[in-house]
Amino acid sequence: MNARVVFPVGSLVYFLWFYFFVGLRTEHIGLYIGVVSLYFASAATRRFVLAFGAFIVYWMIYDSLRVIPNYVVNPIHVLEPYLLEKRLFGISGPDGLPITLNEYFEHHTHPLLDVLSGLFYLGWVPVPLVFAFYLFRTDKPLFIRFSYAFLFTNLVGFVIYYLYPAAPPWYIELHGFEIKHGTPGNPAGLLNFDAFFGIHLFSSIYQKNANVFAAIPSLHSAYPVLCLLYGRFLGKWWLNLLFGIFVGGIWFAAVYSRHHYVIDVAAGAATALLGYWLFEYLINQTRLKSWLNALLQRI
Repeated sequence: MNARVVFPVGSLVYFLWFYFFVGLRTEHIGLYIGVVSLYFASAATRRFVLAFGAFIVYWMIYDSLRVIPNYVVNPIHVLEPYLLEKRLFGISGPDGLPITLNEYFEHHTHPLLDVLSGLFYLGWVPVPLVFAFYLFRTDKPLFIRFSYAFLFTNLVGFVIYYLYPAAPPWYIELHGFEIKHGTPGNPAGLLNFDAFFGIHLFSSIYQKNANVFAAIPSLHSAYPVLCLLYGRFLGKWWLNLLFGIFVGGIWFAAVYSRHHYVIDVAAGAATALLGYWLFEYLINQTRLKSWLNALLQRI
């Protein structure tokens, strides 16, 4: 079917899906108008929309997770991750009993760490997007691989969310081990970043959280690993260094802000490695490679 027919029909389906099921918000309308306008504006902007389709699909799927919460599919795990974290990565508390690093950081913060953690956390999607823009201009074959590996890794993570719904550390701070369906998102330690600058940035972001019980794996921790894995193909030491810092910063921020346990971070890194390996395997062993090559010719 002609792409000029498929795209308008697909964009209409997107609009109706969010209007009737997800809940249409200002950002949905903005994305819809922006993408449709770019698609029909010129050949160059049409290629741009096609190129970044993987990121658009990712955002649509992530925001749609709220339609069927993962705790409807499987029970929420609150106690088990907490106990495993204490067993593997617990430290000695004031009374000599083991506590998690999250429990330690709840009472041991510093303004510098608050700011750095907030800045690293703000980069979890923008940095991969900037890297994708860079690849789009300099190495389109690698851009295609990175973009769709990013989407593929997210899909792996989303499946795990539904197989094993897990509460983040801040949930225990607020609710203990009681199961409360429909709990709203919470910025937790990132509130310190807002307080430092006198803003409501993370408060606003986490009000729109699509899935609270999605601590395992930490996809925040997976994205910088993907950047590092694909960045190494460029052979630029400075880029590898920056991505290495990005990895360490995000991992620390995830634990320091009490959004993830260390086990969540490790699971996120493992998800990135698994997504990368599976995707690269599929490229070489299936028809996916020919499909991606056809897409490459169109952008």
